[in-house]
Amino acid sequence: MNLETRISALVHIGRYLLGNSDTLTSVSQRAYEHNRWFIPEYTKKAGDNIANSMLKEQILEDFAQQYQTPQIQDNPKTVGLIMAGNIPYVGFHDIVCGFLFGHKLKIKFSSKDPYLIKHLIEMASLEYPEINNYFQFEEMLKGCDAYIATGSDNSARYFEYYFEKYPHIIRKNKTSVAVLDGNETTEELNLLADDIQLYFGLGCRNVTQVYVPEGYDFIPLLNVLRKYDHYRDHAKYMNNFDYQLTIAIMNNQYYMSNDSIVLIQDSSPFSPIGQLHYQFYSSKKQIIDHLEKDKIQCIVGRTFTPWGESQMPSIRDYADGIDTMSFFQHL
Repeated sequence: MNLETRISALVHIGRYLLGNSDTLTSVSQRAYEHNRWFIPEYTKKAGDNIANSMLKEQILEDFAQQYQTPQIQDNPKTVGLIMAGNIPYVGFHDIVCGFLFGHKLKIKFSSKDPYLIKHLIEMASLEYPEINNYFQFEEMLKGCDAYIATGSDNSARYFEYYFEKYPHIIRKNKTSVAVLDGNETTEELNLLADDIQLYFGLGCRNVTQVYVPEGYDFIPLLNVLRKYDHYRDHAKYMNNFDYQLTIAIMNNQYYMSNDSIVLIQDSSPFSPIGQLHYQFYSSKKQIIDHLEKDKIQCIVGRTFTPWGESQMPSIRDYADGIDTMSFFQHL
């Protein structure tokens, strides 16, 4: 497949994601039955974001041109992808980058999401049969020229050991934070609520800690977070919320809550499901100096990633800030 055809195949996937196919609906339902965090509403939202931000023809053409992507890959490499499964379609950006360059991809899906991305590739192969030459689905990844692996900090140590002799990208635990100055409008806080709670807070781009000035009034934030009160009908989420609330009460720990999320003062940027950490600051420079940059995916705020956009990365928003296209380009 030449570059033009590869781009056409990706655009085809984008149109499919934006459509109302009964087959896609059925696969989304199957993914939900397998993993109750993958509610169909969020699978649709994630697919729409990918289609609109990554799979438009002009976006892909400009992206490919920026990296001098070859029309025909004369020396294709086989790259093993170990996928995450925390939110729907996570890791699809790696597939876009590798396929654009014409490399062959061996994919090991997460046990949490074995259906969604696989279905997109199989669907595209009906229109573009040659795509089958570029993708293999494997339980064990062997015989690859390079690897991209996404997992926890613990699994990353194993990945570093197993793949040390090969070109590789190893992704570890990441999360996101927000910086507030106390003058946010209700609209801005409403958008921040999405950054915090979309996908139940499971994504690395979800805000799990907020930095606020001394004397900050949390009531407006707690009020806008009530837009996610419907999470109380989600058994898995509420099990986590109830557990975190119980721990806070048993430990006689100061907390705030609106009955769907617990706010706790904690220095860790990683908060469990159903909980949001906060920290006070005296200067924004203090925050930047304090942050462990290798743990932070993005910072949300007025001079950072805009409110409400943490879960809408563009095609140039690379995970961990590692240029995946450059990685494929130089194999």
